[in-house]
Amino acid sequence: MTSEEVVKSGPGLVARLRTDLRNPLFLQGYALMANTAATAVLGLGYWFLAVRLYSPAAFGEGQLMITAMRLFSSLVGLAFVGVMARFIPISGAATSKLVLRGYLVAGVTAVLAALGFLLTLPLWGAAYAELATLVPALFFLGSVLVWTIFTLQDVVLAGLRKAIWVPVNSTVFGVGKMVLLVVLAFVLPTGGMFGGIFVSWIVPTAAALIPISWLIFKVAIPQHVIRTGSDAAPPRLREIGRFVAGDFSGALSTLLVLYLVPVMVGAWLNDPEMFGYFSVTHTLGCMMGLLAANMAVSLTVEGSLDSARLAQTTRNALRRTFLIVGPVVAVVVLAAPLILLVFGPELSEAGTPLLRLMALGVLPMALVEIRLGTLRARSEARKLATIQIGMTVLVFASVIALFPVAGITGVGYALLASQTVTGLCVLPGLRKVLALPRTQEVA
Repeated sequence: MTSEEVVKSGPGLVARLRTDLRNPLFLQGYALMANTAATAVLGLGYWFLAVRLYSPAAFGEGQLMITAMRLFSSLVGLAFVGVMARFIPISGAATSKLVLRGYLVAGVTAVLAALGFLLTLPLWGAAYAELATLVPALFFLGSVLVWTIFTLQDVVLAGLRKAIWVPVNSTVFGVGKMVLLVVLAFVLPTGGMFGGIFVSWIVPTAAALIPISWLIFKVAIPQHVIRTGSDAAPPRLREIGRFVAGDFSGALSTLLVLYLVPVMVGAWLNDPEMFGYFSVTHTLGCMMGLLAANMAVSLTVEGSLDSARLAQTTRNALRRTFLIVGPVVAVVVLAAPLILLVFGPELSEAGTPLLRLMALGVLPMALVEIRLGTLRARSEARKLATIQIGMTVLVFASVIALFPVAGITGVGYALLASQTVTGLCVLPGLRKVLALPRTQEVA
C-alpha cells in the first residue's frame, strides 16, 4: 500500500469506527471488549509485581485463595448474566426491583455454596486448610459476597446501555489493586487469606461497589426508565423463572469449567508454586475467551430490544467478533513465550503450551458464545442448557482423562477439543438464525 493510499484509508477507518459507535450493539460490545483488554493488561501488571514482591509460596497461596473465592462468586454471579442481559432492557419501572432481587438471590446462593465448600474442606486437600478456622472462614464468606455483586455490576450496566462505564471501573479497580499490592508487600508479605495478595484484591473490590451502585441506581436506571418506560413490558415472575431454570443450569455448568477446573488442578498439584504458573496462564487464556462473550452479551441486549432484526444483529456480531478475536489469537499463539516471560523463565516454559492451546480454543468458542447470545435473546432456555451442559461434560471428562497424562498442558488439550466439538454442534442452529428474513442492513 502506498503512502497516499494509507492517508486515504485513515479517514475511512475513522468513519467506520464512528459509524460503529453509533450502533448500540457495537458500542456496548466494544466497551465490554475494552474492559477485557484493560483487565488483561492491568492483570499482567498486577501479577508481574506479585511475582517479584512476594515469595513463590506466598504467590501460589494467594492465587489459591483468590481462585476459591472467585469459584463461588463467579459461578453464581455470572450465572445471572443471562437473566440481567435478557430482562433489564424490557423491565422499565421494575428495573430497580429486578436488579436488587438479582443481587439478593445471587449473593445468598454464592455464600451458601461457599459455606458448603468450607464444611467439606477435608475433601479439597491441605492447600485450603487455612479456611478451617473461624476468622479466615468468615472473611472468605464476606469476600465471596462482595465479589458476587461486583461481578454482576458489569452486566447490569450493559443491560442499561451504560457499558461505557465498565472499562472505567475496571481501570480504577486494577490500578488500586496494584498500588495496594505494592504497599502490602512490606506489611503483609505472606500468602493466604490475610496476605498482601488476597487483601489487595478484595479491598478495592469492596470500595468499587459504592460509586458503581450510585451510578446504577441514581443515574442509569432512572434514565433507562425514562427512555423505555412507554415501550417496556416488564417480565412476569413466571417468565423469569422459566428462563432461569434453563439458563442458570447451563451457565452454571459452563462456569464450572472456568472456576472449578483451577480449584481441582490446585488440589491435584498440591504445589503452590506450580499452581501459580497454571493460574496466571489459565487466567490469560480465559481473558481472551471473554472477548467473544462480551459481544454475545451486547447481542442479547439488542436482540431483546429488537427481535425483528436478530438475524442482522447476529451477522454483525459474528463479523466484528472474528475481526477482533482472529488477530488476537494469532498474536498470542506466536508470542506466548514472550508474553509469559515477563513473569519469569520458569512460568514461560511451563505455561506456553497451555496458553497456545487456550488461544486456539477461542475461535470455536466464539461461535458458541454468539449462538448462546441468540438463544438468550429469544428465551430459548432449554437449548441454552443443552449446549452448555453438553460442553461441560466434555470438558470435565477430557480434563480428568488428560491431566494425569500431560499435566497442566492436558487441560489445554481438553479445552480445545471440547470447544471445537461444541462449536461444530452449534453451527446448524446459528445458520438458521442467520437465514431469518433480513431487515435493514447495518454497515
